[in-house]
Amino acid sequence: MEHHMGLYETPFHSMKSEKKKVEVRLNDEKRRKVKVGDTIRLTKVPDRNETLTVEVIELKEYPTFKEMYETIPADDFDAVGDSIEEMVERTYRIYTPEQEKEWGTLAITIRLLD
Repeated sequence: MEHHMGLYETPFHSMKSEKKKVEVRLNDEKRRKVKVGDTIRLTKVPDRNETLTVEVIELKEYPTFKEMYETIPADDFDAVGDSIEEMVERTYRIYTPEQEKEWGTLAITIRLLD
């Protein structure tokens, strides 16, 4: 099954260069449909002029982004040198703590296909 998601420019290029191996999302209704072996077409936002296709190779659920960042090496997020607090703060610019509490979080390990 193919899923469609938007991705901001910096993480998009990080994934394109194969430095970013784990995508971070809320574990909301849309993400609960994602299964290992599925593909995700990522569209660079906001300009939407470029896409990447990746294969889902692993899914891990965490109650909070902090717990996710404490468990998965920063290298997998292309975030070496960033503190866990900085990573959580950046994530809260996209998702609210209320959303995190409601849905939990999902680490999607990917492999670049194109």
